[in-house]
Amino acid sequence: ELKVIWNKNKYDVKFCLDSTGAELKQKIHSLTGLPPAMQKVMFKGLLPEEKTLREIKITNGAKIMVVGSTINDVLAVNTPKEAAQQEVKAEENKKEPLCRQKQHRKVLDKGKPDDVMPSVKGVQERLPTVPLSGMYNKSGGKVRLTFKLEQDQLWIGTKERTEKLPMGSIKNVVSEPIEGHEDYHMMAFQLGPTEASYYWVYWVPTQYVDAIKDTVLGKWQYF
Repeated sequence: ELKVIWNKNKYDVKFCLDSTGAELKQKIHSLTGLPPAMQKVMFKGLLPEEKTLREIKITNGAKIMVVGSTINDVLAVNTPKEAAQQEVKAEENKKEPLCRQKQHRKVLDKGKPDDVMPSVKGVQERLPTVPLSGMYNKSGGKVRLTFKLEQDQLWIGTKERTEKLPMGSIKNVVSEPIEGHEDYHMMAFQLGPTEASYYWVYWVPTQYVDAIKDTVLGKWQYF
């Protein structure tokens, strides 16, 4: 006689001591609807499937703990999330790569700026202490990014003016490698609620992309 405990339910089970752990899982399946592959059966550790209950030294009145979720439980949790992810993927697939879109081609077709900063492929680096310079904005003008960590601000500087943005006001940062020049990215800072508020910067050296995202989105203190 065993006590099988699963999901706050208790089942009194009579079972032969010369049956194996795998056979006990089948019995638990018939009681709970939980497929054997999704069961974790515990008796002083994980129950071995190939051994008999007698070999595992299970005695009369022993408590067997079962952990696991039925397929319906799993589907109920995962379906909305998966559906949402699929929708996002479908939406992304509809869009052509950013660097092929007309608004971006205008800038990228100018080619790499003469004073672009060198890039290091396959490496992630912390932000340099100097401003990131030698990049273009969407009108093809020169732009530089200065990260004022002590003020929690990003300064976007052009020839005409410098915008001083609180990091917290930037909703998101997106980036994509530039086709044919994968060691540089094009990057956008979302300054308002919609995509129309994206501030685009072109020719960002790839080694700084992750550090920029982490810094702007508030993770820099973990570095």
